[in-house]
Amino acid sequence: MSVALFDGFLSSPEMIAVFDDGAIVQAMFDFEQALAAAQAAHGVIPDGAARAIAGVCKAPLYDIPALVRAGRRAGSLAIPLVKELTAAVALYDQEASTFVHRGSTSQDVLDSAMALVTREALALLERDLDRLIESLLALAERHLDTPVLARTLMQPAQVSSFGLKAAQWAAPLVRARRRLRATAHDALQLQLGGAVGTRSALGEHGDEVASHMAAALGLGNPPAAWHTQRDEWVRLGLEVALLSASLGKIATDLALMAQGEVGELAEPSGAGRGGSSAMPHKRNPVAAMTALAASSRTPQVAAALLGSMGQQHERGLGNWQAELAEWPTLFLSAHGALAALAEAFGALEVNPARMRANIDSLQGLVFAEGAAAMLAETIGRPAAHALLESLSRQALAEGVHLAALVRQAEGADPARVDALFDPVHAAQPGAATARALLAQLRQPIDEDTR
Repeated sequence: MSVALFDGFLSSPEMIAVFDDGAIVQAMFDFEQALAAAQAAHGVIPDGAARAIAGVCKAPLYDIPALVRAGRRAGSLAIPLVKELTAAVALYDQEASTFVHRGSTSQDVLDSAMALVTREALALLERDLDRLIESLLALAERHLDTPVLARTLMQPAQVSSFGLKAAQWAAPLVRARRRLRATAHDALQLQLGGAVGTRSALGEHGDEVASHMAAALGLGNPPAAWHTQRDEWVRLGLEVALLSASLGKIATDLALMAQGEVGELAEPSGAGRGGSSAMPHKRNPVAAMTALAASSRTPQVAAALLGSMGQQHERGLGNWQAELAEWPTLFLSAHGALAALAEAFGALEVNPARMRANIDSLQGLVFAEGAAAMLAETIGRPAAHALLESLSRQALAEGVHLAALVRQAEGADPARVDALFDPVHAAQPGAATARALLAQLRQPIDEDTR
């Protein structure tokens, strides 16, 4: 697959290779070889014809750019491919060439080929998804008791556990991994319907040929062709889009926490990574940037897939072709974001001291809710809230810590005040939530979804 310069920045060489022109063409040849072998096994074509076809189902034997150009004129890449395959077989066995592509149609070849390369794409996603999930879970376990500011509406809110934040990043990724496996099981299916989805050209052997092919290619064997029934296929694409969106959320938080003024996290450093020759103090979060840019492209692709589902009768005109063109972009973007974040979180720099300093800079105001609850035990809830509002204004005006003022309040227990204003103590509810969440996230995926 040839990608534009800046598109390449937002993906990975491995995923680009999966959807390379040569890879897709080879997957189409794999379909043709499996079709011939299945037909020979069930007496539809001679064994010799199947062997002759298999002998030339090798993409490097063909001029792939010429096939692509011819496909544009013909309206389908499968048309010139079958023509060239037939000619290649005829060079060795004229009779065998008459059996090429028998009983199939162009959409059968292309849909099955896309299922084959998509299986490889999903394997790449799962590999790096596992890497990122493991890094996040390990990060959460290390930092269960690390206090960090939780932020709402982009403002400091209360103290939480950084372990909980990392576990919350991991949670949608664990769910995505489970859903991708289940959805792939339903979507990666053989396409073999013939001209109008009835397999009429295969006669009584249609179901046998399909079953044989599906087993040989490692694809599911659907009860009928899905030429214009795209729900399972598009659902898989939407799950990839959801994964990209979840990666974008993680990248957003990483970028915000890595801001110089915040300084709680930093991406791995190294020669040529994230630096600025004019501004040596900068440490640009390039992984977060890549993930954000890649994930921001997927909503439009997901919408295009949904928009392509209204396909006409038994073969779509324009919308199926649009789906084919959009499909690789989902995986290129998702893997670009995933690979970038997996690398960053594999060696993420965490600064607990800066997290603590950011908490301390707020003069104890983030603990006001707990202090009000303590005072309410002796002076009542309305009076406690009014008092804390007054003490908070005083702390800000005089530049003193709120704890010092609360200690002087009626009914205040100094020991309890110290505990309430201790960031590590304040992080414990978050830590407890994180422990329970981690126990769930560490559970193995149900084998039925594999």
